[in-house]
Amino acid sequence: MTMTPGLRKFALTAHITSSVGTLGAVAGFLALAVAGLASKDLQTVRAAYLAMELTAWYVIVPLVLASLVTGLVQSLGTNWGLFRHYWVLAKLLLNILVTVVLLLQLNLIGYLADIAAETTFSSADLRELRISPVIHAAGGLLVLLVPVALSLYKPRGLTPYGWRKQHEGPTALHP
Repeated sequence: MTMTPGLRKFALTAHITSSVGTLGAVAGFLALAVAGLASKDLQTVRAAYLAMELTAWYVIVPLVLASLVTGLVQSLGTNWGLFRHYWVLAKLLLNILVTVVLLLQLNLIGYLADIAAETTFSSADLRELRISPVIHAAGGLLVLLVPVALSLYKPRGLTPYGWRKQHEGPTALHP
């Protein structure tokens, strides 16, 4: 089913907004993670980890899920299709990867926030665990830039399914 032009533009706007919003939120999260790891000021460290938990749960998770859902709507409601082009399939797989890694990191983020909330926390505590959010946020930011490039350049290449659909033509669908 192909969407009307107005609905397609609305869905595209929602997808771009949630995707770009995810990039910005992850960049902000990365800044907090670096501040939490590098700062010598205990209040800054504590505030960073508490803010990271809120940012992850209330900004990044909803935006990543919105990006995934709106991307699916876009692919299923337009001629691009979900399985016709490699670049669309790559975007889907990268979005799923980012979502899974994020959901797996939420426990660690929550644990670090809980520790930061304790009055006995020091800036030297859990240094190895505190490196993980920096690495994952930096890696996530790099991975999130790939779908942006794919969306802009739309590299050629049909999947075997897309090739079949293209060569079947409209008469194969309606005998």
